Parts: sequence; C-alpha cells; structure tokens
Amino acid sequence: MKLHLTMAVAFLLCLQVNGQQLNVEITENTTTPYLLGRIDRSGLELDNYKTWFSKNYENYGINTALTNQFASDLKEYNITLFMGTWCGDSKREVPRFYKILEACNFPMDQLTAVALSRQPDMYKQSPQHEEAGLNIHRVPTFIFYKNGEEVNRIVEEPVQSLEDDILDIVTGNDYKSNYQIVAIVDDILKKKGVKGLKRKHEKLFRKHKDKVSSMFELNTYGRILYGINRIDEAISVFTLNTKMFPDEPRTYMSLANTLGVTGQKEKAIKVLEDAISLHPKNEDLKANLEVIKSN
Repeated sequence: MKLHLTMAVAFLLCLQVNGQQLNVEITENTTTPYLLGRIDRSGLELDNYKTWFSKNYENYGINTALTNQFASDLKEYNITLFMGTWCGDSKREVPRFYKILEACNFPMDQLTAVALSRQPDMYKQSPQHEEAGLNIHRVPTFIFYKNGEEVNRIVEEPVQSLEDDILDIVTGNDYKSNYQIVAIVDDILKKKGVKGLKRKHEKLFRKHKDKVSSMFELNTYGRILYGINRIDEAISVFTLNTKMFPDEPRTYMSLANTLGVTGQKEKAIKVLEDAISLHPKNEDLKANLEVIKSN
C-alpha cells in the first residue's frame, strides 16, 4: 500500500511539473475566480463560467454555407487558442469558436486551449508559458498551424466573422488579422532587435500613422514586453507610440513610468516635461512628473 501511495503521489507531481493538469481554477487573491493553464470545454462549463459559455454557444447561429466550404480542409490544421476567462472578448468569441469546430467535426485533440492570467505579475501569461515567443498581446488569439508552421491567426475578434476569417485562412490565406502594427513591430524586433526598431521608427510612423486605430494597440504590446522583462524593447515600443499618438498624454506616461521604474529617472522627467509643454493643462501629466521627481 505504501509503495502504491508513493507512486501515486509521484505521478501527481509529474503531472503538475509537466503542466498536464487541465482546468485549474484560481480562487485565491482574486475577486473573481479564473481558469489558468491548459483547459478544455469541460473547464468552460464549470459553475463559474458556464453561464456565459452556454449562452454565447447556444445563441450563436453558424453560417453553415461557409463552414461547409472549409470543414474538411480545417482538419488538416492544429489550432492553439489563448484566452482569458476574465476577458469579455474571450467570453464572446470562444464559445462561438467551439460551436464552429464541433459543427465541422474538428478533431478536438488538434485543439490546444490555454487560459492566461490577468494578475499584474503574470499578465497574459500561463504557468507553463505556452505563450512565450508567440506575441500574445490580445485575447482571445486563435493560431492556425499546418505541418508544424503557423499559417495565420485571428486576434481578439474576427475581421468579418469567425466563419469568413477561417475560410480565408484555410483557402486563399490573404487574411490579415487585427493589430497589424503589432505584428509588424514584433517581426522587426525578432529579426533586427531594438536597434533595428529604433531605425525604423520614422518609417513606421509615416507608413502606419493613419492605419493604427488607437494608442492601446502598441501600448498593450509594450506592457506585455515589460511584463516578460524585455525592457529595452518595451521602451522602444512606447517611444514609437508617442510618435504615433502625440495628442494622447497617456502614451508619454507609459514611456516615462517605464523609464522611471528601470532607473532612468532623468529621461523619464524629460519625457514628461516635453509632454507638458504639448499639453500644458493636463493635470495627470503634472502629477505623474511630481511622483517621478519625488522617487
């Protein structure tokens, strides 16, 4: 009996170490429970999630004319889904996505679903870091793989509809997801590094200034980079964002605060003083400057 008990404990520890536990629910140090790590549909049907999952699953009307066009070909793909059970976009899109996959008789062993954290010290990360190196800055993100290579992805929400977007990916694949500026910047960082991105700031500004809809596109990406300790890259992204959105005081505060907490106090002060010269009536900038000066 003792031997069997020891083997059972070792087996459970092995599962934990290798990240094979499914549907782990976090209830401590959070106002709202959330799932973290590998999950499947049964996790989304637990008590704390089944209300929104079932509602959005049942209420979604599938475009069968489109799913019939890609149902067979879709089986040639593996899909990795990153989501947050705390995220409104995930709550809306993920149940719909499951309904589409099931209508296509998609093999569920070819779907990997990962629930990410919302906590500041693990923002949009998982315990086993399945998201590492994949540029997961928005959730949900659906990544389509074929023969081990990423083909395309749907980011946060579909450009048209999930069915339209999947059809485009599986057939012609001229699909471009939301947040293209982030995809472009991430690719530059991977290939050219921080110095390469700095050299391209002006070119990126000229080419994309009218295509980026909100300061939050790059701001969220910069926050993700900072959270995984890619500090210099985050600073370069925040700097680019101040060029893209000079009329948004928050871009300067993101840059200045990152400089400040990384020991670059004088640079942080300079950023905020320049911002105040552009926005002399903005009290948030002034308050932010006083905080940095006092630290």
